[in-house]
Order: sequence, then C-alpha cells, then structure tokens
Amino acid sequence: MDERENGAAIAPESVAGAAPQNAEARRSLLVIYNPIAGRRRGGVLARASAALAAAGIAVRTEPTAARGDAERLARAARGAGTVAVAGGDGTVNEAINGLAGGGARLALIPLGTANVLAAELGLPSDPEALARIAAGDTVRAIHLGEAALASGTRRFAMMAGVGFDAHVVANVRPGLKRAAGKLAYGWQMLVEWLRLGPRRYRVTADGVRYACASAILAKGRFYAGRYVAAPEASLDRPSYELVLFERGGRWAVLRYALALGLGRLHSAKGVRILRAREIAIEGDAGEPVHADGDPIGTLPARFTIAPERLGVLVEDERR
Repeated sequence: MDERENGAAIAPESVAGAAPQNAEARRSLLVIYNPIAGRRRGGVLARASAALAAAGIAVRTEPTAARGDAERLARAARGAGTVAVAGGDGTVNEAINGLAGGGARLALIPLGTANVLAAELGLPSDPEALARIAAGDTVRAIHLGEAALASGTRRFAMMAGVGFDAHVVANVRPGLKRAAGKLAYGWQMLVEWLRLGPRRYRVTADGVRYACASAILAKGRFYAGRYVAAPEASLDRPSYELVLFERGGRWAVLRYALALGLGRLHSAKGVRILRAREIAIEGDAGEPVHADGDPIGTLPARFTIAPERLGVLVEDERR
C-alpha cells in the first residue's frame, strides 16, 4: 500500500473517534471566537452566523479572552458533533489540542493574520460558503504532528520549527501583533536578522543524524501565509517533510527568504528536504520551538505523528 493516505472527502464515521451526528447535534454549533483576530476581518463571523441561522442551526458563540481559552473550550465540547473556530492559526492550534482524543469534527471560519491551515484545505473566504461547509458533512481526516517537550506535549496541524523563524515567533510583542498583524512579524524579522548569531542544531530524522542552522517540519505545503516551503508535504500523509537550512548567517537567511518568496525554496542552495516520521532536535538551552505560528517551548524536542487523525470539514468537491 502506498504511504500516502486517501485525502479525499470521507464520511464522518471513518475518522478515528468521530462522534455520531444525531439530529440535535446537526441543528446546533459551538463557535469558539477570537475577538482580536475578528477585528481584521470584520463582519465575517456575523455573516456566517446569519447564514447558519437561516439554515436552521443555532449558533452558540464563546469568545476567548486569554491564551489557553480556546483549548479549554474545545476540550469541554469534544463530545459534540462539530466545533467551529473563528480565529487565526493560533486559536485553531489551541482548539486542535483541546479536541485531541475526542470525537468532534473541526470547522474553520478564518479570521487571523495568515490562516495557513484554511489555505491548505482550500477553504473559501466567502462567509456564506464557510457556513455551508460548517453545516455540512464533508470531512477530511488529516494527520497531526505531535511535539514532546519538557513543557508538555502539543499537537499541531501545519508546521513546527527551530532557528530563525522560531526566534521571530517567540519574540514578537503580542501588543504589536494585535495592532499591526503581519507587519509585526516583518519588524521582528528585521530585529532578529540584525542580532543573528551563530546557531547550530542537531537533528535526528528516522535514526539518521544531520546538522543545520534552522529547520522546518512541514505537514502542509504552505508556510507563513501562502508561501510554499515543502511542495511534497501533505496533511493526508503520516509523515513530515523536514526542511533543513544547512547554512547560517545573515546573508544565508536573506537568500532563503528570497527563495521562499519566489517559490523556489525547495531547490535553493543549502536547503535539504527529506521525509521522516520521527524527528528529534537538540540545541543550546533555551532555544525556542514554534508550532503553527506560536511558541510552544524550548529544546530538546521530539516530533512524531499523532496517533489519531482529526476530521476537518471541507468543501464538497461535487458542488
């Protein structure tokens, strides 16, 4: 059998642990909502909620106020049929960790800065179309990444990494991020580039050792928005595309950034991409690790594939 799992839309009961969809569950929907992310796409949630109401579905909205709220709310609702998240990638990541081990499917109403998972799934931007998907039964079962760190275990949908990008994510100021969105990351990239020092990481991928200056573990193709970091990465495959940046220093970072912007990172000099299921990374004490665009802890870290897949509601390709 090919390593690649069937990525086509599937029936909910084929997802590991999927909850049965009774009539009551179909007529109500919990929406975990990040008000800060909602400021960037004003009116999207309101229009989606109105479309759901017009379809006879009662929407219950639970706003988040602090880090960890989305995970807590999702954990409390993981026995439900569907849980929707209206927010960015960070809110989605929290909800994924809350839903782990339960039977609820995940619906997305993208509101954040990048919305990388929504882009990877090919979700539309139209609120009415998003409402139709959230109310539907077309499910894609995706493989999640899992990171084990001293601070605990975290699941993630799209990517994780160490090195330059991890320092950017770890050090960007939350207030600036709320106020400026993507510009906050651009500013922090400049700050980290100016103070960039020599860093090396020890990576063991499926038992083979490597050294690098930065690394990305990709579950999907897109990175930091719509940029393609690993063209062969797939949410439907129980493995990572490991992107190793073998050269360090300011000019190497600039070359990598230019290659990423041009869609040529996979063929750039000093970049090695390989497929692996189990990855361990070591480095200096306190080196940050990020996943789905948020810091999750520090090295050392061990990455595997989560034992269960997550059912995510997607567009019905027959429409």
